[in-house]
Amino acid sequence: MNLEQAKEYFKADKFATEAADIEIIELSDNYSKCSFEIKEKHLAAHGQVMGGAMFTLADFSFAVAANSGGRLTVTQSSNITFLANTGSGHLTAECRCIKDGKKTCLFETRVTDDSGRLLALVISNGMHIGS
Repeated sequence: MNLEQAKEYFKADKFATEAADIEIIELSDNYSKCSFEIKEKHLAAHGQVMGGAMFTLADFSFAVAANSGGRLTVTQSSNITFLANTGSGHLTAECRCIKDGKKTCLFETRVTDDSGRLLALVISNGMHIGS
């Protein structure tokens, strides 16, 4: 799947692409970079990005990367560690494959702000469906 095919395919993920305004920026085999501009709807009551918004970005980036090779892959489990936060600018998630097996896979996603500061680290286990 190339970048344009991924953008078209993942339009169907309405929560990520419409509600959260996440865009796919880069794509290669088992890798993706996705981003959104922080808007008021992404903020928690304390004025910082809501953890759920950050996790949605990371989970969507995992979905794009894990499905880049044409194998239907879903999240089996995911663990997020929040390290810092921000209330303005852009958030970017870069997802890379650590291990891709016959039935399962393991990916790491790093969520950063505009300055490159690491805000969250996510480890996701995926399951290849139908393989």
